Amino acid sequence: MRTTLDGALVNDLVAELSEVDSERARRYPGDRGTRQPVHTCYVPADRVRADLPARWGAAALAALDEHAPDPAALAGIAGVPAELAPTVYERVRAKLAAEPVEDLRIDFEDGYGVRADSDEDADALHAARLLADWRLTGAGIRMKSFDSTELLLRGVRTLDLVLTELGEVPAGFALTFPKVTAPEQVAALVDLLGILERRLGLAAAALRFEIQIETTQAVIDHTGRFAIPGLIAAGQGRVSGLHFGTYDYTAACGLDAAQQHLAHPACDFARHAMQVSAAGTGVRLSDGSSNVLPVGDADAVQHGWRTHYRLVRRSLEHGFHQGWDLHPAQLVTRYAAVYAFHLESAEANGRRLAAYVGRIGGSVLDEPATAAALALSLRRAVDCGALTAAEVAGYSGLTAADLDALVDRR
Repeated sequence: MRTTLDGALVNDLVAELSEVDSERARRYPGDRGTRQPVHTCYVPADRVRADLPARWGAAALAALDEHAPDPAALAGIAGVPAELAPTVYERVRAKLAAEPVEDLRIDFEDGYGVRADSDEDADALHAARLLADWRLTGAGIRMKSFDSTELLLRGVRTLDLVLTELGEVPAGFALTFPKVTAPEQVAALVDLLGILERRLGLAAAALRFEIQIETTQAVIDHTGRFAIPGLIAAGQGRVSGLHFGTYDYTAACGLDAAQQHLAHPACDFARHAMQVSAAGTGVRLSDGSSNVLPVGDADAVQHGWRTHYRLVRRSLEHGFHQGWDLHPAQLVTRYAAVYAFHLESAEANGRRLAAYVGRIGGSVLDEPATAAALALSLRRAVDCGALTAAEVAGYSGLTAADLDALVDRR
């Protein structure tokens, strides 16, 4: 066959772009493929006890028994679809009994405040012992920020005490780095973690961390550019997640207190910046919290649950599959919202995947990227307890290995 372009020219083009391709693969390795928790519970370090996960589960069940003793009551309060309410209710109760807390941060920052050094030292050692014993999907600490010399010194000391007492990195260990304003702060933490790894005999790059996006400078830098790519790059592969900080961010934007909530358009802008900046990097996203707690009389609890359920659903619809929970009773609506979200679409998603894999025509023509998203959604549903693997197989004819292959586009 006659062609116009000769082989040498094409080979030169391939050679020219190969370095670009390698660099892109390094910067955008894709998701790690491990389980992502649906939430992170934040608890001040002085209030943490060994039985905290079980106590949170028991408190959530007690709130459910008192204020929503049956599926219809939960549907009426939170807005769970009536046809799904019995299944959601049953599975939420099972989750609260078996695994109420998926991810937990022992907080040494805003929720803890500034304490006497002797008190924070003692709480840091106590935290390390708990982290060594807990077997959660994720657990770790939120250290103090690098906002000032005093906070930096205290934060570094607490981190040092926790890691030295641990001696090794427990599975699922997480470190949250708050109020980041510049890539230099991230680079400084990277250097510190490298020194700790060498001196404690840990594997290189064993210590990773989440950056809290809660300052305006963490979204748009002083030059007017998006800041998050620079923060991730400064992390040198150690940044595992971006966690949105609702109230510091909205306050920094100048919003009145009544407008400081997750559904505000200012928060949407920050979340969209996080999504675009982290897409493909393997850095996972978490939404922030609602400070409208389901506590007090029946009306107050119901208001807190309705607010939380609506915000969790909104986060899921925006592609944020993790968020913060600040009170045990929020676990009820966290799991109710997550489970309803997955159950509503599970059967249809399964059918679409079956058609895609079987090359069966239909009213929707899915691309490989969409098939990967459908498979990831079903995998998330199984991970958190919304669906069983058998149910997914019944809807789609696919095994867990099949879902993994679709997510990885294999």
